Amino acid sequence: MSIKIKNLKHIYDEGTPYQLEALGGINLDVEDGELIGLIGHTGSGKSTLIQHLNGLLRPSSGSIDIDGFKIEKGKQNLKLLRQKVGLVFQYPEYQLFEETVAKDVAFGPRNIGIPEEQIDAVVEAALKHVGLDIKEIGEKAPFELSGGQKRKVAIAGVLAMKPKILILDEPTAGLDPKSRDELLCYIKELHVKEKMTIIFVTHSMEDVARLASRLIVMHKSNIVYDNTPREVFKHSEHLQSIGLDIPQLSKLVFQLNEKGFDIDDTLITFNEIKNAILQQLREK
Repeated sequence: MSIKIKNLKHIYDEGTPYQLEALGGINLDVEDGELIGLIGHTGSGKSTLIQHLNGLLRPSSGSIDIDGFKIEKGKQNLKLLRQKVGLVFQYPEYQLFEETVAKDVAFGPRNIGIPEEQIDAVVEAALKHVGLDIKEIGEKAPFELSGGQKRKVAIAGVLAMKPKILILDEPTAGLDPKSRDELLCYIKELHVKEKMTIIFVTHSMEDVARLASRLIVMHKSNIVYDNTPREVFKHSEHLQSIGLDIPQLSKLVFQLNEKGFDIDDTLITFNEIKNAILQQLREK
C-alpha cells in the first residue's frame, strides 16, 4: 500500500491564543514495501505526522491518500483504514490489559470481526511473527513477561489485525541491548518476509543505520532531509545543529579522516568501515 501526502498541515488549538502549527505543509510519497526511519528532535512534528496515517488526527488542511482511502479535514469513517494501517505507540506494553497473552493478542482481531474459529490461528501466527511461542507464553499473564517480551506481545496484537502498513513509535525505547537487538531483527524479518511497508520513529541513529533504507528527518514541523541514511549522515554538522546526532561509527570515520585516513564518509556499517580501515592500513 502506498501513501501520498499533499500539503498536510496540522494546527493544535486552532483559533485560540495557544494555537501551534505542528505540521507546516508536508508533501511525501511512500511506496509499497518501503522500510523508512523517521527522526527529529522532540517537537519536530514526527509523532503528529504518524498519527495522521490512520486517522487518529485529522488534517487542518491538505490530504493523505492511502490505497484509495482519503483522509481530509472533517469527519470520516476510517474503521477499515485502521485495519490496514497498524500503529504501535511508544511503550505499547502499558496498554496490555487482558488476563493472558493469548487473550490480549486476540482482542483486536475479535474487535474487527474475524470469525471466532480463526482467532486461535491468527493469534499464534502473530506471536510467531515476533519470535514468541504461544505454547510457552499464551496462558501467561502479560505482567509476568520481560520488558522485551511485553513489547513483542503489544506489536503482535497489532499484527494480528493483518495490517498492510505498520507504524512504530520508538519501538526500542527503554529496552535492554539484547531485547533491542532482537526486536530490530524481527522488524527486519517482518519487512522482508511479509513485504510490509514499515515506518518507525526513533531517536537512535544506530537503529536507523542498521534498519532503514530511507531516512526522513523533520525539524520545526517540516521535512529537511529525505534520502538514504548514507546520504543524510553526511550532513553531520547540520544534524547536530538541529539537535540530532549521527551514528558512533560515522563519527569514527570523520575522526579517522581528520587524522589522515581517507575513508568514504558514506560507509555506515561495522564491516564496511572495518574493511576500509584495514585496506588503508595495508596501503600505508
